[in-house]
Amino acid sequence: MGQTEPQLFCLVSTTGMGNGVKEGQVGLKQNGVEPIVPTHVLSEGSSEKRKVIHSLMSGALAGAVAKTAVAPLDRTKIIFQVSANRFSAKEAYRLIYRTYLNDGFLSLWRGNSATMVRVIPYAAIQFCAHEEYKQLLGSYYGFHGKTLAPLPRFIAGSLAGTTAAMLTYPLDLVRARMAVTPKEMYSNILHVFIRISREEGLKTLYRGFAPTILGVIPYAGLSFFTYESLKKLHADHSGRAQPYPLERLAFGACAGLIGQSASYPLDVVRRRMQTAGVTGHVYGSILPTMQEIIREEGLIRGLYKGLSMNWVKGPIAVGISFTTFDLTQILLRKLQFSTNIER
Repeated sequence: MGQTEPQLFCLVSTTGMGNGVKEGQVGLKQNGVEPIVPTHVLSEGSSEKRKVIHSLMSGALAGAVAKTAVAPLDRTKIIFQVSANRFSAKEAYRLIYRTYLNDGFLSLWRGNSATMVRVIPYAAIQFCAHEEYKQLLGSYYGFHGKTLAPLPRFIAGSLAGTTAAMLTYPLDLVRARMAVTPKEMYSNILHVFIRISREEGLKTLYRGFAPTILGVIPYAGLSFFTYESLKKLHADHSGRAQPYPLERLAFGACAGLIGQSASYPLDVVRRRMQTAGVTGHVYGSILPTMQEIIREEGLIRGLYKGLSMNWVKGPIAVGISFTTFDLTQILLRKLQFSTNIER
């Protein structure tokens, strides 16, 4: 008779979100014996992984839909931001119309391929990071599964925007270059990277990085804060847990209006620094760039050039983005629920 191999087991207690304590047996591997892992531990891990994937997919779609919808306005705004020409709604309309007559309808979306290459990973990372930061801060501050308090709500948004901007910044610079240059200068995204690296150096790919990060902190923080706050107010006063799609669009529009207005001067500065290599200007750091813009064009006309167009473009884009993300998340959860029932 051979010796029976000993097996050790321990009780594992896991506390859910207010669901009490659950106990299960976990086998400790000894002498080649595989551990017995309780099913709820495995399901929690796969559920968390599925949640991250859903957030990435929803964020990517949200960013793509929103940016494509406002691409002609976005391109026009960038052209005015990086030039010394005075902005007005009439001049913006003339620029759009001239572009359409000279280069065709699709030229209004020039640079949108670079925008998609940047915005799809940017939005995916930003929305996914926001969900993760909300969960992390919720655990830290004791808001398990509930809406965060105002300060953590702002911090979650700022951290999400900063994380996304840091990981995708060179693509933002490439997109700005393609938006303000003729087709003959850069044929595609890869061509932009090659020419910048060869002619201006790899460091150029991070020109304007500092104002971008300084701008994204109030922009992303206020955008997510406003949207989450309006959803909470709506739930408290209407008695409905979920707003209608049009209400989500309105909440997102308010979020975009507030977030972009707060960070707009830094947006102008980063665009000037990003496109310095093709506009003939030499910009150093943030403060000298601001001083030069104010000296040459004035405070309001320089640092807030194109803001009125942003008040049209921004709320539309952010409203579409938040709404698309939320509705896609709801749809994916329903599909997952249906799949689980069928099993």
